[in-house]
Amino acid sequence: MSIHGFAHVYPRGHINTDEIIPARYLTSQDPAFLAKHAMEDIDTEFVKRVKPGDILIAGTDFGCGSSREHAVWALKSAGIQAVVAASFARIFFRNAINNGFLVLESCEAAEGIELGDEIEIDLAGGKIYNINKNKEIKFIPLSDFARQLIDSGGLLPLVKKKVEG
Repeated sequence: MSIHGFAHVYPRGHINTDEIIPARYLTSQDPAFLAKHAMEDIDTEFVKRVKPGDILIAGTDFGCGSSREHAVWALKSAGIQAVVAASFARIFFRNAINNGFLVLESCEAAEGIELGDEIEIDLAGGKIYNINKNKEIKFIPLSDFARQLIDSGGLLPLVKKKVEG
């Protein structure tokens, strides 16, 4: 399986959950509302540029800070289909996987991909292809269980499927 999209690149390390979705918007759990404010404290043009299926590329420790599923909901609802980062804060990583949101680790991605680059991610092959630069970048494959969670749409849909079984 592969996914395809255009890159939004934020190579700085330690982008925290309050920068992904500022705390002032946590009064709502409405995905559409959260989407309007995704990344606004870092990039006021983000929500205007992002299109469904785009991919966010980031530096180290993406999603650090307080634990909030809202950060995952905001990115997913804004149209981002995956985040590729050099590394993730563990709680953000688990929140993403548990919500059926694709997150991949690649130390090379933020250096080899620029804003607007067209990229294709080969999930089975563990490779990201930068179509604009004709460049191949590797990522750390997800575990089989994490892939099962992603494919099921998250933890709750997977549990429901198994219970109804």
